[in-house]
Amino acid sequence: MSQNPVPETAAPRSLAASSFARVSLLIYLLLIIYASWYPFAGWRDLGLTPFAYLSAPFPHYWTVFDVWTNVAGYLPLGMLMVLSLPRWRRWSPYWAVLLATIAGVLVSSSMEAVQTFLPTRVASNLDLITNSIGALLGAMLGVVLRPRFGPDSRLLQLRERWFNREASQGMVVVALWPLAQIYPLSHLFGFGQVTSMLSSWLSDLMEQPVDLQGWITNDFQFSADQYWLTETIITACGLTGAALTFLILLRQQAPKLPLSLLLVFLTLMSKTLATALLFAPDNALVWLTPGSFGGLLIGGLMLSGLAYAPQLAQRRLAALTLIIALLLVNVMPDNPYYVETVQTWTQGKFLNFNGVAQFLAMLWPFCTLWFLFHPMHRRRAGKQQRDSR
Repeated sequence: MSQNPVPETAAPRSLAASSFARVSLLIYLLLIIYASWYPFAGWRDLGLTPFAYLSAPFPHYWTVFDVWTNVAGYLPLGMLMVLSLPRWRRWSPYWAVLLATIAGVLVSSSMEAVQTFLPTRVASNLDLITNSIGALLGAMLGVVLRPRFGPDSRLLQLRERWFNREASQGMVVVALWPLAQIYPLSHLFGFGQVTSMLSSWLSDLMEQPVDLQGWITNDFQFSADQYWLTETIITACGLTGAALTFLILLRQQAPKLPLSLLLVFLTLMSKTLATALLFAPDNALVWLTPGSFGGLLIGGLMLSGLAYAPQLAQRRLAALTLIIALLLVNVMPDNPYYVETVQTWTQGKFLNFNGVAQFLAMLWPFCTLWFLFHPMHRRRAGKQQRDSR
């Protein structure tokens, strides 16, 4: 006797949430933690409980800019939390908004509680309220956008048509590249400079000045031409490594070269806008030095020849160029001409994001190298090369 099959709609069925959203949520949480607790120094105990700020009066000094910054900072958090929830067929959007808002409130209250023990930060109930409002608005926006990321959406179909199935983690890494431009660097695309930070830590630990870059170069005095050549190489390698990382995410039928050029254009626009906001608008294009311009030209020529190369070769060249840029950035001292120019700029309010921007600029190449050497990605690239033979 045969049994009638149970209809698919008889019970709620969950669909896998977007791995891109979940990885983005994890990275954004790390950025919030870093921005909230930066500079992680001078911890003290004032005899107050961590949540004493909840019953304290509102702060006397605050600006509209601070309020909107707190709202905007937690808006992506609420949106990513909604997009990261499992896609239940009978999932109520009200529950999604409620859960994401509660999670945002818990995150913000924890960040403010820890700030009680930081001398450069002030725990504020006003910040908690504005952050919670941002999480609520972001959750509502996530509910509106959630259907556009569903299995039948055009956006997901376009993603499946152009990008590899395992590209979610790489898409997050590539999406962080334009954001990493916010922090002003002495070299265009010169990310991953850790020697300065290590020198500062060792100086505090040993209670005497420590200069790792000077020790590596034996205090060699570089000329202006040598600084120019170094900036050209760093820019070309940084551009090539990031663009090749993006190319290995694309399928063969994807318009690889136009998409790569669009990524580079958006990144340079992000750099220009960040420079204008961080400093005076007149200095928006100060990053376009002769060295960086030459590096952009060389990197563009390299990409035009490597856009349709085998993915295994693209992965290896991406890792190689990023490693070269990392070595040069950490060996070469800061360009004194650039440092002198920065000191003459008028710094704006967006300097408040200095900590998280520096954190992102320092870690981006290491995250990219982790992705490039990930075993799953290496196996996939090797399989594609064997199939093409």
